[in-house]
Amino acid sequence: MTDRPRVPERINMEYRYLFSPMKIGTMEVKNRVVMNAAEFSLGQTNGCPTEKMMDYYEERAKGEVGLIIPGICRVNDMGATSTFTQLSMANDFNIEPMREMARRIHSHGAKLCIQLHHPGRQGYASAINSLPAVIPLVDRFPKLPGLLFKATPLLLGLEAKRVCFSVQSPSGGELSAHGATRIHAMSNKAVKKLIADFVDAAERCKKADVDAVELHATHGYIIQQFLSPNTNRRTDEYGGSFENRLRFLSEIVIGIKHRCGNDYPLIVRLCADEMYDRVGKPGKGYDLETGKRIAKRLEELGVDAIDVSSACYDAYNYWLEPTSFTPGWRAYLAKAIKETVSIPVIAANFIRSPEQAERQIADGTQDFAGSARNFICDPHWALKAKEGRENEIRRCIGCLHCIESFMTNAMIGKPGECALNPGVGREKEYEHPVNIGQRRPVVVVGAGPAGLTAAVTLRRRGFAVTVLEQNEKAGGQVIAASAGHLKEKLYWAIEDLLTQAKKLGVEIKYGVKADEATLRAMTPYAVFLATGAAPVVPRAIPGIGGENVVTAESVLLGQRTVENRRVVVIGSGLTGLEVAEVLTLHGNTVTVVEMADKIAPKAWFQHVDDAMSRLGPAGVEILTSTRLVSVGENAVRVAEQDGHSWEIPAETVVLAMGVRPNRALLDEVQNLNVPVFVVGDAGNGGSIGRANRDAYQKAAALE
Repeated sequence: MTDRPRVPERINMEYRYLFSPMKIGTMEVKNRVVMNAAEFSLGQTNGCPTEKMMDYYEERAKGEVGLIIPGICRVNDMGATSTFTQLSMANDFNIEPMREMARRIHSHGAKLCIQLHHPGRQGYASAINSLPAVIPLVDRFPKLPGLLFKATPLLLGLEAKRVCFSVQSPSGGELSAHGATRIHAMSNKAVKKLIADFVDAAERCKKADVDAVELHATHGYIIQQFLSPNTNRRTDEYGGSFENRLRFLSEIVIGIKHRCGNDYPLIVRLCADEMYDRVGKPGKGYDLETGKRIAKRLEELGVDAIDVSSACYDAYNYWLEPTSFTPGWRAYLAKAIKETVSIPVIAANFIRSPEQAERQIADGTQDFAGSARNFICDPHWALKAKEGRENEIRRCIGCLHCIESFMTNAMIGKPGECALNPGVGREKEYEHPVNIGQRRPVVVVGAGPAGLTAAVTLRRRGFAVTVLEQNEKAGGQVIAASAGHLKEKLYWAIEDLLTQAKKLGVEIKYGVKADEATLRAMTPYAVFLATGAAPVVPRAIPGIGGENVVTAESVLLGQRTVENRRVVVIGSGLTGLEVAEVLTLHGNTVTVVEMADKIAPKAWFQHVDDAMSRLGPAGVEILTSTRLVSVGENAVRVAEQDGHSWEIPAETVVLAMGVRPNRALLDEVQNLNVPVFVVGDAGNGGSIGRANRDAYQKAAALE
């Protein structure tokens, strides 16, 4: 069976609003498309952009983004560091390199706005006071940053033990859910010094031909900390009343307008609602009514636009949503701010399509459609929409690989990644692949994400590519993953890869089980095995083969129906949590058993928080530090680490114990005497992001 259209055409439409110009103060932006800031750690330790960073943003400018706001830019090097390689405008030597980045972005008709930032209590204490000592030595000792990153695990370990400097905060009090282990209340002198740092940095931006600056007053960073009664308990003129809590931001705004002129565009990215009620803490922090008051005062102070966002690290999922959230769910915040002010309103609102962006501008929700992840995933998102090629857009699935990889990589000197766009941080080589294929035939076995990524990469390099898929549907393990509750967006990854493959001329044959004879008859130049993985079923456990035992995959795919029963799920990884949720929706009473001492030990915390926000109210019981001993007809026996065991009633047992690579074909393929590459879950996958990156790197290296 050959390839056939599997993706419904996304409707082409005329974007009357999205691609119309609009002014922010004196700055005219050619359209309403804004790339919001998302730090990816692409800079130098001295805060200057690297060639890779400039390539990264220039590619988005080529892709018709109207206004680009790069990742966080520190205003001083002593105590404002969130990563060692973020941008900085803390020094005069940062001006000329920034001017070059502005020039490159301007050459494609886009505008550049720099987001000025200080992490406050959400910073890394291990970064305090380090860069001023490192920066002057880098030119003389170019290996110094590498040594710094090698020392990072040690520094973080000391920070965890509170052997570190403390970070600045408006006042003492509780620590952030994800941030420094020590904080101290800023002195009045330190507050005024930090205000001056923001103003000085803005002036440097203007000198560098940056079109506008944005003050980062959301996501729990220092400016929001001053605004919030939860983190600002000062008793001087910078704390207490609404006006006093606003004073820190007000003085920054007034200072920038005085120094740079009233005609220099100034945007504030504002937390409209701290969202504590969403995480079970109503009455904490401030809500939308206070957010509206802040926005109105900012307009009165001369701010030229409000960039609406929400929440902080304590409520992470309510500003950086996982896939389960509905696109546009927080559009009401932007609409409320727009109804409060007469200046332009920018908002991200978990926008996932140009149609959604157009609709929210047209109905008066906002004036500019912002996003970071859309443009990380597809730098040409806007251009494709403008040219009527919406069906070619590579859609962000909200998998959070970007933030997970960034938080891991930033501390070791590497950039963040995108699960679906392997070109992030290597735009030149990705956008202009070396074409050496000469239509030599390559066979890819498996049409999961890794197989399709390999196929697309190989075809872009000039190889003739055939994909063999033994099932009647592409997707591999993503099919089951996307069958989880609220997880349907995950299958967008497969749909969009199929669209790319079809456009490039990749041949996909369904219902074909590959073997040595089949492959030999195709005389391939190389073979890529993307045969995925199968659920682990530990046969040594007594009773594991009983009729009451099923795999999580079979439940998610609807192959086994389990309703109104007592169910025990073995394993609390993401698959275990997802199948537990599906089971609760079918009237089952669910207990999850996990060997590790915490839930989903290898999963990114946001996914766990997201799942638990629904599993908790559904009454799911989770037992950690507990292992499965045996399975009976109506119960399972489990044991704690000390050996104590007991039975749990179970009419059905669902195994979610991980997967094992499918490599049965590997030995046969070796007999062909051609290059063989094992990619994705068949090799060392574990997630869509890791599988795709592995497949891209190996396909890009084929000679």
